[in-house]
Amino acid sequence: MPPTPRPLRKLGFLTIGLFDERDPRRGHESTLEIIELGERLGFDSAWVRHRHLQYGISSPVAVLAAATQRTRRIELGTAVTPLGWENPLRLAEDLATVDLLSGGRLNPGVSVGPPMHFDEVRGALYPDTAGAEDFGYGRVERLLRFVRGEPATDFSGVEGFETFSDRVQPHSAGLGRRLWYGGGSLRSARWAGEHGMNLLTSSVVKAEEPEGPWDFAEIQAAQIRAFRAAHPDGEAARVSQGLVVIPTDSASPGQRARYAEYAERRTPRTTEPQGPARLLFAPDLVGTSAELAERLQAHAGFREVEEVAFALPFTFEHEDYVQILTDMATKLGPALGWHPAG
Repeated sequence: MPPTPRPLRKLGFLTIGLFDERDPRRGHESTLEIIELGERLGFDSAWVRHRHLQYGISSPVAVLAAATQRTRRIELGTAVTPLGWENPLRLAEDLATVDLLSGGRLNPGVSVGPPMHFDEVRGALYPDTAGAEDFGYGRVERLLRFVRGEPATDFSGVEGFETFSDRVQPHSAGLGRRLWYGGGSLRSARWAGEHGMNLLTSSVVKAEEPEGPWDFAEIQAAQIRAFRAAHPDGEAARVSQGLVVIPTDSASPGQRARYAEYAERRTPRTTEPQGPARLLFAPDLVGTSAELAERLQAHAGFREVEEVAFALPFTFEHEDYVQILTDMATKLGPALGWHPAG
């Protein structure tokens, strides 16, 4: 196997921000503390994920606004915001505002498709327009136009004592280059490339060959190559990989046992495509940093990227995340050639 052509430049992590319904503030504070820890450890980025009508962060943009005031360097992202729940113009306003508050550190990641359990939530979300809503790529294109400063209306000027703009305000220059698309199919990878976005890959891909073989790493690598082939920046186009990676170097025996049991319970879904969408999941990676580095360097998808946002398992405790992030920054990252940010 030839040496990996892309040394790891950026190390990030993704968290879901779970909370107890009886004490939701504590869960949100835990997420902010984890982001602050990530900055102290030298991570390049921290990402949060939308969870609507669940016990996870439903408003990552608001949480990241708070994070901008408690950090100074680490990049902050959403992985991902499902646009089926959003009005692109209003979201563009929020994203630009938070980006300015952060000093240009926001990395919004988005995806398309109908909201999860749409039949159950359509009456609450779109009581009058559910049948007319566009849940496809057109919704992303609207967001791209608004964030990049294209006109949102043909009206501007002074009316009475008020001044109106024809584009979204505030406008944050540079944010349009930091928009990411979360895709898991060849079609979505090519589309993101054609529209000049960055690509977020995760631990899920679409198995598009009905008869197989189904090799997650090779499927992911093919999607990354298709994205870059379609992107104006070619090989320089940004891609981030988001596997579940759990280093155990400083873990207690109890933690190691729980981590192994967690991964084992999730392994059956990795053996063949799941459901009508034919989703193929990557195995969770658990082990010492030396073991993980060896497995990652042999992973065809990882070998195509220069940056990662490793996903923290959903159901672990705060102290588990502290141990995992500390091992990532002090053991795994350096084993992959990464150097912590100053």
